[in-house]
Amino acid sequence: MRRDIPPLAEVRRITEKKRDAWWTVMLVDPVATPLVRFTAMRTRVTPNQITWGAFILGLGSAACFAFGDWKWLALGAVIYHFSFIFDCMDGKLARLTGQGSVFGAWLDFVFDRIRVMVCGVALMWGQYDRTGDTFYIWLALAVVALDTLRYINSLEIFKIRHTMRKQIKARMRAAKRAQNEAELAFMEDLLRDNPSADIEQDLQRAAGEAGAGYVTQPSDETSGAEADAGAAPKPKAQVIDLHQEFRQKFPAYLRMRSFLLRHRIRAHLVSGIEFQMGVFMIGPLFDAVMPVTIVSGALLLVFELAIIYKLLLSTRDFTRTIDSFEEQKVVTAA
Repeated sequence: MRRDIPPLAEVRRITEKKRDAWWTVMLVDPVATPLVRFTAMRTRVTPNQITWGAFILGLGSAACFAFGDWKWLALGAVIYHFSFIFDCMDGKLARLTGQGSVFGAWLDFVFDRIRVMVCGVALMWGQYDRTGDTFYIWLALAVVALDTLRYINSLEIFKIRHTMRKQIKARMRAAKRAQNEAELAFMEDLLRDNPSADIEQDLQRAAGEAGAGYVTQPSDETSGAEADAGAAPKPKAQVIDLHQEFRQKFPAYLRMRSFLLRHRIRAHLVSGIEFQMGVFMIGPLFDAVMPVTIVSGALLLVFELAIIYKLLLSTRDFTRTIDSFEEQKVVTAA
């Protein structure tokens, strides 16, 4: 038995994400985290082996779904949930023991996509065989397509945000070399790291300091104490808010987001996790595969479109920020 594994509270701090899907926070982490600690202390199981275990359980769930009868549907739903718990455990074990690898991340991603595809086809085929309704064939295609769309959309949005940040940081580095500007930070990161802050007050204070521009300064509450007693205070980080227009259009979102983050729940309430649980757990358990799948797919699309709209507004903030750098350059040159 390993004796270097910390207590459960510390394991939670190390392995659980600062923000996650509400299904994971409420129904998976309370089971997965203690199991990860037990596994790390008493076994030699590796994260990749757990990934394989999650995949095999997923195939077992698909086999149950293919029978179509409610008893098999309920069994398949329970097995799928355990498969998802295992799927969360591999990453937690990797973070706890330092056994993570690039290949392990690839294996986890590929097995997840295969599991969703196989379970989706098996579930809808079982219902088609049971009822003779050809609409289930279309639902199988829809489940696979929506899962694929979600990952493609997530990847592309990440790439665009990374590109915008990279360009702004490059402009700021150039400005710092020329004018010894302050350190750069992003408002989104500050709000995520400190969800208990009075966000609206911080934004108003920042806006008052920066005027109408899109480059702002964080409040002391947001940035925290930067220096020990008697030491020279560090300069405040310069904040770029690429979600300013979105926050102005939807002020209630700030309060909701802050509340959710205090409970480790991300504001994207219906993501791929909730979609999978609706299709492969709630629908089979209540023998309501078709209506639950339709509702889950519709909610997933709504939230994906909301993310795209938020990205659109963010690109406008990005353009205005770049333009403000150009204006500052012209003023300095004059």
